[in-house]
Amino acid sequence: MSASEEGNARAAGYAPHPYVGGRTAALRALAAWRMRWPGAPRVIALTGNPGSGRSRLVTGFLMMCDPDYRKQLPLDDLDPATVPPDLPAPAVPSPAGRTAAQVLWLLADHFELSAARSEDIFTELAGREEPVTVVVPDVDQAGPVRAANEPARLIRDVLKPLAATETVQLLADVPRELAAELTAALPDGQAQIIDLDAPEWADPKGLALHAETALDPALGAPELPYTADPSARRALAAAMAERAAGDRLTLQLAVQSLLMQPEGFDPADASLLPGSVGEALDLHARRLGADPQVLRLMLAPLAFAEGEGLPVQLLGPLANALAGRDMSQDFADGMLLAAPFVQPVETSSDEEAEEEPDGGAPGAGSAARADDGAARALLRLAHPALAAEIRSGLPDVRDAQTKIAMTLLEAVPQQDWSQADPYIRDHLAAHTLEAGLLPQLLTDPGLFAHADPVTLRAAIEAVPVEQLGAPARTYLRTAPLLTRSQASATMRAALLETAFVEDGLAPYAQALHARGFTLPWRTLWSVPLAGVRAVTIAALSPDGEGTATADAAGGDGSPASGGTAAPRAVAALLVPEGTPGSRTVPGGTDAGAAQGDAAAQGSGEGRSGGAALLLHDLHVPQYLDADPARTVRPSEEERAAAPFALSRGADYLRVWARGSREVVAALLSDSPITGADLSSDGVLVVATARGVTARQILAPVPAAPTVPAQRTGTTDADAPHGLEGDHS
Repeated sequence: MSASEEGNARAAGYAPHPYVGGRTAALRALAAWRMRWPGAPRVIALTGNPGSGRSRLVTGFLMMCDPDYRKQLPLDDLDPATVPPDLPAPAVPSPAGRTAAQVLWLLADHFELSAARSEDIFTELAGREEPVTVVVPDVDQAGPVRAANEPARLIRDVLKPLAATETVQLLADVPRELAAELTAALPDGQAQIIDLDAPEWADPKGLALHAETALDPALGAPELPYTADPSARRALAAAMAERAAGDRLTLQLAVQSLLMQPEGFDPADASLLPGSVGEALDLHARRLGADPQVLRLMLAPLAFAEGEGLPVQLLGPLANALAGRDMSQDFADGMLLAAPFVQPVETSSDEEAEEEPDGGAPGAGSAARADDGAARALLRLAHPALAAEIRSGLPDVRDAQTKIAMTLLEAVPQQDWSQADPYIRDHLAAHTLEAGLLPQLLTDPGLFAHADPVTLRAAIEAVPVEQLGAPARTYLRTAPLLTRSQASATMRAALLETAFVEDGLAPYAQALHARGFTLPWRTLWSVPLAGVRAVTIAALSPDGEGTATADAAGGDGSPASGGTAAPRAVAALLVPEGTPGSRTVPGGTDAGAAQGDAAAQGSGEGRSGGAALLLHDLHVPQYLDADPARTVRPSEEERAAAPFALSRGADYLRVWARGSREVVAALLSDSPITGADLSSDGVLVVATARGVTARQILAPVPAAPTVPAQRTGTTDADAPHGLEGDHS
């Protein structure tokens, strides 16, 4: 449908869409796509300049696609060719603030797919008998970090594979520079680009109607000579629309400026009508007798704001930093100056402080997040194109981000991230990324634990790996586990504490214990030992000839204190035969029983061939060269009398107190757990594909449970439930 046909639709007496107010040509094309009209494309890339009204068009179209919302619209008054059929609502995964992976898994959840890997999602969709309809709005707003360029990743990793899937009917609102990439590989006739700024899709009359409606006192506009008189209002709206040249954002800002501050406006003076977003800013300031540069400096912090918006209390300090002077008087005198360009945002955190969602101790980490549950006053600019305009007017964006980052960093009380404003905690990395300073920031383990892992991970992934220090690389490999589990700050600190020990960064692990966290464990040692099938904690009898071999942390293999009076606690690791330092154990001894018990716990292999035992000290990082036949495993009675018990699944486990049945520690793993055991003094040894790690449980040892006469022990199967549902 062409723009000339748009006029024909109006001439036929059809009412405009009550939300879109025009765009009949585009709405007809979208309706044909929705009903799969013969000759209609399967994939549509909707594009245009920032401020062209793409989001508004998609929203108005989705209103007619939703069975419930359709009932509220005057569909009988609209052009029938613009009204899609009454079908189930399409899937609409919003990418705003989300990574490409998050958007993809939103789709998987919507269609209730059983896929375990991202590539399986496309395979499952391709295997469907009936086509599925997907609408992806606001691709330009994708990603938790602006400088990470998530829209391009979303096109590459999600939308292009969706477009290539024959069973998917796709509509995506994309920036112009990405539209061709989305459709380029598709056969002729399967894809269409609708550019709202192109002549065939432009809607100048609809733009004028939008302005006329906004200026109508019957709809809330003030009573003014040029708004109360219909002919004057229509003439002014036409002049505004013509001057805006199709840019809906420019028109919207011009109308808001006029309605909020009508003083000094002459409808006959065309020089007061803006032709661009930048002119809308500058003309508004001059009409109010202000310096346009002052207005831009007041808005500059919002132009760099990440996430949902900038906390009100940070606006002044950041404006001072960017201006290089005190802006407090400018703000006191000029809030009305900024009003047409700013939107308030009320938000509250979805994180609850009173209970840990990951099985940690109740209340753990609550000090770090206690203030998040309350509503927070945020500010943001009315449109992303405003932010782009203001940033483009600054002499050095990188220098501006440096000033913002330094100001935010100085606002952290005593550099204690638990007391930092949530905006600073979660978004400082994004500002330092664009300033080129992110690698220097990534040395504080407290920040790693407190910052939102989705945002921090996105920022770090935008930095070349060779520029990252060792702590940042540890965080990066741990981040998928942090984001997958949605762990609390305390649980993130615990997982990172172990990861630092695994990577030989013990000082960073120790620093987390000094940051005020009540961690569930202290990691004692970790060895990168592959192929461990099971773990059993035992005691090495004092008459053994055990000596220490190579220290797991790089020691010199000096002899251990062999021949001491007390038995030595060890972890007996079931490993493939031939593993250096291991010994094959003959059956029929206590050690052989330990081997069989370990195998039964971990892999069900029992005493089958091809396995051996490797001994490691339980409390310190030392392998032991000792005869496994000298090891003695705890009896069932001793295990039942231990204060803690262990339950485990494929990639998680938990430690709980036998007496209170309270979970005192919960562990998530990024690889399957192949073996685990727990000593009577609370040392947890866990084997995964990555290696073996020992953790000392830090919860106070509870009193020994009183065991009823009819029960002589408690098995792991008796453990309280709760974690399995989250990670099964």
